Amino acid sequence: QGHVVESGGGSVQAGGSLRLSCSASGYTSGINCMGWFRQAPGKEREGVAAGDGTPGRTYYTDSVKGRFTISRDNAKNALYLQMNSLEPEDTAMYYCAVRVSYCYPGDPSAGRFVYWGQGTQVTVSS
Repeated sequence: QGHVVESGGGSVQAGGSLRLSCSASGYTSGINCMGWFRQAPGKEREGVAAGDGTPGRTYYTDSVKGRFTISRDNAKNALYLQMNSLEPEDTAMYYCAVRVSYCYPGDPSAGRFVYWGQGTQVTVSS
C-alpha cells in the first residue's frame, strides 16, 4: 500500500520560487516513475513533470520547461520540484504520484499512476 506525502507549497509573488518535496513509501522498491501533477479550480488535472532517475527519462509539460526542474533522491524515495519564475497561472494544488515502472514518453499521464498524495497548495499572486 503506497503512501505519498507532499510538502513545500505556499504563497509567493510572481517571479518568485518554491521547492516542493514528495516522500513515498510502502510499495515495491526499485525502478519507479514519480511525477508531479497540478489542478487549478475548475480545470482538469495536468501533468507537470516526471522522472524515474534514469538519464534521459525526465519529462516536462511545455508550459513549465525552463522554469521548473524535477530531481530525485532514490535512496530516500524522494522527489522534488524546483519552481522558478512562477506565474499566476501556476496557481494550483500540486500532487505527487508514483507507479512501479519506468517513465516513458507521454508522462506524466495521470491515468498511469497508482499512488497519490493529498496535495500541497501553490498560490502565485501578480
